[in-house]
Amino acid sequence: MRRGWPAIRETTVDGWIARLSDGVTRRANSVLPVHCPNDLADAIGRVEELYRGLGLPPVFQLGPAARPSGLDSALARRGYEVRTPTIVQVAPIADVLRRTPPPHREVRVSNRPDSSWLDLWWEVDGRGGHESRAIAHEILTGGEALYAASEDRHGTAAVGRLALVGSWAGVYCMAVRPDARRRGHASAILHGLLERAVELGSEHAWLQVTADNVAARDLYERLGFVTRSSYHYRCFR
Repeated sequence: MRRGWPAIRETTVDGWIARLSDGVTRRANSVLPVHCPNDLADAIGRVEELYRGLGLPPVFQLGPAARPSGLDSALARRGYEVRTPTIVQVAPIADVLRRTPPPHREVRVSNRPDSSWLDLWWEVDGRGGHESRAIAHEILTGGEALYAASEDRHGTAAVGRLALVGSWAGVYCMAVRPDARRRGHASAILHGLLERAVELGSEHAWLQVTADNVAARDLYERLGFVTRSSYHYRCFR
């Protein structure tokens, strides 16, 4: 998942990976604690100094593999608060394709996002001004990925991104124009992306969905995705 949404820059803090992207998205501006530091308190302090020196809040992404195992509790005692509980779901791509009918509308799939793709995604899910959008574009295109879009008579109706990482494909940036929702655009976008990914050698898909997004979870579960993990962020107040 780290490779599917790459930060602009990474550095290490005593075995932890600190991701830095000028504040655009928590995922690309948080610490991934993949190893046990030699001194926990010192490592947390160094993280805080690093992020605050760049004008960013210190943030940790914490899942079952976070190290050390007591990091979540240590951050809570230090005043870090829980943000954005998220579940991780996976599925064999072949199973998802069997559950999604071929789209009845054209879905364009390309290797780069064009301006109309970016316009819709930013309108639905973007945060910040022109500078933030430019950084987001750099994150989006920082690794191999596919970009899909479908249209209706009003223009681009839905978009989606699929990160390609070995035999895995990660679903990101699923966005539907508000007035075009509940018309099959999301499933059409997903089908188009996964169909193309199979041609490129992908076998399994993953996605991340916030725990409180019941509608999206219901859709993905109907398509064969099952929950395999979860994570949340700890952000300093």
